[in-house]
Amino acid sequence: MMKLAIVGATGLVGTKMMEVVEHRNIPFDELTLFSSRKSAGQLITFKGQTYEVQELTEERAAEHFDYVLMSAGGSTSLRFSPVFEQAGAVVIDNSSAFRMQEDIDLIVPEVNRPVLNRAIIANPNCSTIQSVVPLKPLADQFGLTRVAYTTYQAVSGSGLAGLNDLREGAKGAAPVNYPHPIHNNVLPHIDVFGEDGYTKEEVKMIEETKKILNLPDLRVTATCVRVPVEDSHSVAINVTLEKPATVEELREVLKNQQGVVLIDDVENNQYPLAIDSTGRDEVFVGRIREDESLDNTFHIWCTADNLLKGAALNAVQILEVLLAERGEA
Repeated sequence: MMKLAIVGATGLVGTKMMEVVEHRNIPFDELTLFSSRKSAGQLITFKGQTYEVQELTEERAAEHFDYVLMSAGGSTSLRFSPVFEQAGAVVIDNSSAFRMQEDIDLIVPEVNRPVLNRAIIANPNCSTIQSVVPLKPLADQFGLTRVAYTTYQAVSGSGLAGLNDLREGAKGAAPVNYPHPIHNNVLPHIDVFGEDGYTKEEVKMIEETKKILNLPDLRVTATCVRVPVEDSHSVAINVTLEKPATVEELREVLKNQQGVVLIDDVENNQYPLAIDSTGRDEVFVGRIREDESLDNTFHIWCTADNLLKGAALNAVQILEVLLAERGEA
């Protein structure tokens, strides 16, 4: 009997996880929904059945679950994921708490597979996920020497607080979540700044890219920017390849990559848009062109739904991989 738990079930990503579990018909015999004390007691109807959201405690986490989808923030994950793990569960964690630990798998199913040194699997940063999906086939075909990211990240990446700042800011309210207004504005600031001037979000993208692609010596840099868009992140990727390539060869490789949709017809104004990727599972790529300032370097524009592929969907895809490997799908 497969017992599934979803932690953070009342949040933006937790809610989306439930939608994906239903849409992809993930099999389970028993479902438990967890949240903080503040949200406990809420009633949620899922697949025709009503569930009461439970407060997550160490006693509850010590019960046996087979799989746990965790989306409740880093401190919660650090506290409870090892408890779930010790009780026999495989935890798929959406926070940044475990991503860079050497014994923890950091997984994007189109790119790599878990080896399960530990029964905690980390879901990468949302912008990293959508970026490595197109980078993986390029790495395999041509090799990579350098990647430079510039992100344009939607406010839903900050949860309900980010959405509220944008919506209330349009009415003239002062920001609560962000240090400056996000309505009619652009903030080159996601997460906290380090002493070197990079934000934690930028460092996440840099280090996670190397780990997921298994290219520890790859040169990676990033600038992460919050934009006044509700859903779907956009990323400008500038990539230098080891082997000579052409724009047409890149298009051909990306067109055949699992989980990628190529939209690249600039003569007819066809290129990836945030509004088109919202609600879709795939990563959209386009505007592929040579960077004439650097040898064998190309620009790629990509968009993806940050709550789906960037979070909930990727986590559920990891669960699907585990179920298939164990013959439970």
